[in-house]
Amino acid sequence: MTVWAPVEYTDVVELRGPLVVVRATRGVGWDEQASIELETGERRQGLVLEADHDLAVVQVFEGTAGIRAEGTRVAFAGHPLRIPVGPGWLGRVCDGRGRPLDGGPPVFGAADAAVNGLPLNPTLREPPSEPVLTGVSAIDLLTTLVRGQKIAVFSAGGLPHLELAAQIAAQANAGGETFTVVFAAIGLTHADAATVRDTLDERSAAGELTLLLNLADDPVIERILTPRLALTIAEHLAFAMGHHVLVVLADMTGYCEAVREVSAARGEIPARRAYPGYLYSDLASLYERCGRVRGRPGSLTVLPVLTMPAGDITHPVPDLTGYITEGQILLTRDVAPYPHIDPLSSLSRMMRSGVGPGRTRPEHADLAAQIVAALSRARQARELAELVGESALGEGDRRHLALAEALTRRLLAQHGDEPRSLADTFDRAWEVVSVLPRRDLTMLSPEALDAGYRGRR
Repeated sequence: MTVWAPVEYTDVVELRGPLVVVRATRGVGWDEQASIELETGERRQGLVLEADHDLAVVQVFEGTAGIRAEGTRVAFAGHPLRIPVGPGWLGRVCDGRGRPLDGGPPVFGAADAAVNGLPLNPTLREPPSEPVLTGVSAIDLLTTLVRGQKIAVFSAGGLPHLELAAQIAAQANAGGETFTVVFAAIGLTHADAATVRDTLDERSAAGELTLLLNLADDPVIERILTPRLALTIAEHLAFAMGHHVLVVLADMTGYCEAVREVSAARGEIPARRAYPGYLYSDLASLYERCGRVRGRPGSLTVLPVLTMPAGDITHPVPDLTGYITEGQILLTRDVAPYPHIDPLSSLSRMMRSGVGPGRTRPEHADLAAQIVAALSRARQARELAELVGESALGEGDRRHLALAEALTRRLLAQHGDEPRSLADTFDRAWEVVSVLPRRDLTMLSPEALDAGYRGRR
């Protein structure tokens, strides 16, 4: 059988940022993989961003530095970018394009899959119904992750969102079932990357983790590829191998800035804050790849982590993410101790589907609601105390202030290397609510109070 070599095109008409524009192409399609050969013999890889008549716009993963239009050859593979998938990724540390950083061989698999993938078919989705326990009390009790959910971590600049993301990735479990983490680090400094590797080293050595590290000095196009690579790896582990998989994407603000940079290089009309108008659909194409599939045992849970520029939650990146995800965990300086989670601004819309009898504890949902309601009243009492003085408050308000202090000290405060069991979290929660008289705990059933209440009856 005759094997034909791919057609090489030499009519490069423009180099624009990370983009190469090739003319006189035929049969080239959007998202097609491309190979760019420089006149020095060096080869770089890319993807087709746009194909219009005989023009093809190719984004180059390694950037266009050192490329001259004359002498450059571009060949197209005839298919989208694909990567091997399977258990070979477990325990590996790779760069944002899947190339090994751990000294091991390239990752191989019996099958391969398109990197871009597709969102799950809504008609095949099963509702999320079981918890992912993170070992972080403020999350497990008040904003419980549910398998198959997408929930974001919003953080003001300067707060330890990356440390929290790594802690969750190191501690999370599915209650004894096969559990795997895929951690996609996007735009990290070398120091932050070293910290993440150290935190996740034990889980990686156990073969329960895939770590993709995209560094701040890596090409911007790689930043766009990294989360897609992570989700493609995770989809096979979840839906073909039956694992419960948690995908952590940190920091998605860096990803969105890379999308904005490529959009500007393409000359597209900008929308809010110069981000492209399709940013919402672009983010949705990532986040909607999570879920549970009818008839298959695994699940894929997505935890995007993002910083809010200037702490602005209305910034396009957190704003659009909030529309797509099923809740958020907000980190704020108003809560002093690590991990700085604000319970009143955090929400898991799927929580009630994943907690309760047979999953966590029968009183879980009611106990969480009682704590949030009491904390809300405590904040109102604190605002009133700033006006009239704490001594002028009534006994009920003072007790709620005491509850808020106990909540911060006993439940919200947690060390970065301190995994807490669900039993420990509930012990602390009952200790907190028992600061109030039993008659004030109106959201809890008499049976729950008889079993857990520790205050004076």
